[in-house]
Amino acid sequence: METLIMVGQLLLGLSILVGLHELGHLLTAKMFGMRVEKFSIGFPPKIAGFQWGETEYSIGAIPLGGFVKISGMVDESMDTAQLAAEPQPWEFRAKPAWQRLIVMLGGIIVNVVTGIIIFVVLVYNNGETYFSRDQIIENGIVAYEYGEAIGFKTGDKVLDINGETYQGLNDLSSGSALLSENGYYTVDRNGEQLKIEIPRGFINTFNSEESFDKFIEIRFPFEVGVVDKGSAAEAAGIQTGDKIVAVNGTPINYFDEMQSVLQGVKSQTAQIVRQAETGTDTLSIPVSDEARIGIAVKPLIEPTRREYAIGEALAKGTNRAFTVVIVNAKAMGKMFTGEVSAKNVSGPIGMAKIYGASWDWVKFWSITGLISMILAFMNLLPIPALDGGHVMFLLYEMVSGRAPSDKFLENAQKVGMVILLALMVFAIGNDILKLFN
Repeated sequence: METLIMVGQLLLGLSILVGLHELGHLLTAKMFGMRVEKFSIGFPPKIAGFQWGETEYSIGAIPLGGFVKISGMVDESMDTAQLAAEPQPWEFRAKPAWQRLIVMLGGIIVNVVTGIIIFVVLVYNNGETYFSRDQIIENGIVAYEYGEAIGFKTGDKVLDINGETYQGLNDLSSGSALLSENGYYTVDRNGEQLKIEIPRGFINTFNSEESFDKFIEIRFPFEVGVVDKGSAAEAAGIQTGDKIVAVNGTPINYFDEMQSVLQGVKSQTAQIVRQAETGTDTLSIPVSDEARIGIAVKPLIEPTRREYAIGEALAKGTNRAFTVVIVNAKAMGKMFTGEVSAKNVSGPIGMAKIYGASWDWVKFWSITGLISMILAFMNLLPIPALDGGHVMFLLYEMVSGRAPSDKFLENAQKVGMVILLALMVFAIGNDILKLFN
């Protein structure tokens, strides 16, 4: 069932984005009087379709893209038979270069607008929930494996990133921070300010959602939330709302401190000082092999909740959408220098895993908005067979006054298709390798 949910979300998200992208091409082409022969979400073989006017609308069996076939255009169909005849007024090749340019940018523009709308609506409807910089400075952070590897220590208070203030906890592991040149964190450690450098290529560490759990987290004071039935804690009399203030003589202020002490007394009996409404007492409680006493804790700090008016949401959502593009552009640039590993490239399996095994509409639209912006960016790359390749040749035509020959465009399209197929095979190969790692 979990696999079906992941696949279902991926197919729905891609169908929406591909459909809107191709609709952008279709509408701009028809606006300039071009004949659109086919509109397809998914690649052949066709599994369903209908004819409306001059255009056949269909759904393909391979749901990893889509296409619009415009008369008189060299595209991925490689149908060049009609190019031997004289251009007809309704054909792509018969129209001025500026009109053809708008048609090729139509899908990209729609994806950008879609991404912005999604992020603006999410920000307006849901606001933001995060542990703020002030809360991090007040309580400090817990450093896990990856955090300790670059120099963080539990209790550090993160003051800034690259000398600039930040909003909340997620900013500390954002792509903008991890991809920055000569990046660093400034921390307060026991009253002394230190600089923790972000190592070159550190972003490669974060190749899965689980890896973020191994970086850093906010430190939090706590009280007993739920006491497990039949547990050692219940037998000792611990109740919901109690506070644990010491374990084996070690004062406890934060949850991580209790975890650390209990790890050292696994399979032993711990002396736990409990603060309850009736007073403070000391209890002898057996600790399990997993360093547990049978309680779930309730954090005593709440994330900051911020809501936005429509104007603020418009600015915030737009900024968030274009930040996705900027981060991906930086990552691609660093991939060519070797700083970012090409193993981070994901295909459909990786995208499905990002959506996750539970259906959460906020997460679904967040990821769909992110993918919409990435699709716009990737389609703008100057690779033949992508929209960006067509844009590149059209700009050459507009500047030089000479259009590339149909034969050149046909060969360029073939090269582009080979490049895209190779990238797809590489991405799917990465996905498969990650399944076994």
